[in-house]
Amino acid sequence: MSDKFCLECEEPLLGRADKKFCSDQCRNTYNNRLNGSSHNLVRNINNQLRKNRRILEGLNPDGKNKAHKDTMLAKGFSFKYITHSYTTQKGTTYYFVYDQGYLPLEDGYYFLVIDKRMLEK
Repeated sequence: MSDKFCLECEEPLLGRADKKFCSDQCRNTYNNRLNGSSHNLVRNINNQLRKNRRILEGLNPDGKNKAHKDTMLAKGFSFKYITHSYTTQKGTTYYFVYDQGYLPLEDGYYFLVIDKRMLEK
């Protein structure tokens, strides 16, 4: 009799010494439960960060550009999610999503930039 049991259904395990599951179904069920709702928040935030980066990259093909807030929002950009910010010595704060960044200007416009410091790493 085995002294190891399936992590999902707790049936005795037969076979390899490092076996953790009795079947593919138990392995899939276990991992789906493990990576389920508790990780949805992280997954959703990461998805929005990637989307934000794609939007900024698409609006800024040359590395420096201007875009209006309405254009960014219409494409699905969320100002709620950034990866970091950078404040210059003059007190100007740029907001970044990975290497793509923006600086709020007047009248709903944003100056789009690329964080070259990240590209060097």
